[in-house]
Amino acid sequence: MTLELDGLTHRYGSERALNDVSLALEDGELVALLGPSGCGKTTVVQAIAGHLDPASGRVSLRGTDVTGVPPEDRNVGIVFQSPTLYPHMTVGENVAYGLESGDLTAGQVSGRVDRYLELVELADRRDASPKSLSGGEARRVELARALAPEPDVLLLDEPLSALDKGLRARLRDEIVRIQRETGVTTLFVTHDQEDAMSVADRLVVLRDGVVVAAGPPRRLYESPPNRFVASFLGRSNELSARVESDESSTVTIGGAEVALDEVPSEVTDTARATVHIRPSDLTVEAATQPDGTSGVTRDALDRSGASADGGQSDDRSRALEMRGTVTRVRDVGRRYDVRVELDLGEVVTVEMHRDKLSQSDRVTVSAAASDLSVFLVSN
Repeated sequence: MTLELDGLTHRYGSERALNDVSLALEDGELVALLGPSGCGKTTVVQAIAGHLDPASGRVSLRGTDVTGVPPEDRNVGIVFQSPTLYPHMTVGENVAYGLESGDLTAGQVSGRVDRYLELVELADRRDASPKSLSGGEARRVELARALAPEPDVLLLDEPLSALDKGLRARLRDEIVRIQRETGVTTLFVTHDQEDAMSVADRLVVLRDGVVVAAGPPRRLYESPPNRFVASFLGRSNELSARVESDESSTVTIGGAEVALDEVPSEVTDTARATVHIRPSDLTVEAATQPDGTSGVTRDALDRSGASADGGQSDDRSRALEMRGTVTRVRDVGRRYDVRVELDLGEVVTVEMHRDKLSQSDRVTVSAAASDLSVFLVSN
């Protein structure tokens, strides 16, 4: 195990920052530490780097307890959220910073600088001033500087937060490429779900200083373990529900009943539960008129017009059907967000990829039982 955190707890005065945080990174793994602002992510980074001593708990690198070891004696590379290049040094001198005080000769230092500038595709900017670099180039130089000492662990603390959307997507891809090429064990710290989902082998979700979920990104997205993860990791609709358990579990949402194969044991036989459904997992079509016709054809059903396996979305088992009225259709570029006020009094958003509905249309919103996540209200 390259990095292990065991029971880290820390407070700033009376405010709890971390509470019994434990996690481990395998050699070569890229893990995203994800959570909202103020949840304790930066405190974790500072504890790993040695910039603070936790009130309790242990930090281990390659099996050695380094909790009381000063930062300069830990083999940890860091890219901070704010720019940290020295403006009076060239790009090459910035990358070499921290190498010259070690056991490397001048020639070895120069070779390291060349190697890592080439890795981040900035070999031709070695003699440039940091002031001449774009935001993305500056981030790549900082990445080269953090990698040059060949650390046991690379910490990326919100490295994309100051970049515009297009640039952050490109640099995100670059981080993945560089991490794969170097094989360095990496902790990518972010509040952005898309960044985390895009880069990580595994997610660790932090809330109020506590780890509330860990696992592969796709698994946490499709099968969230609690209400917070369901709502924080991507978009989610939440509906009030009641669960009744006999031989199978029946969930009642408004007046609609849905039989589910699996419901967590703690939510059975309770009058207060919630159901989460992703907007992309809902389909919507115009409600059938009294003459049996519909104002919108069946191809208005939409999960990009097809299910993940290539079959039409009509082929899905649509266990839940709810009537409602369209209150807004919003064009957001790659999709339409259709807001529907359900007859049961709640509101859902449905993702569509074709503009087939209008405000005030009566519609039926449908979902498959397998796409419903049920939680206790108290979770």
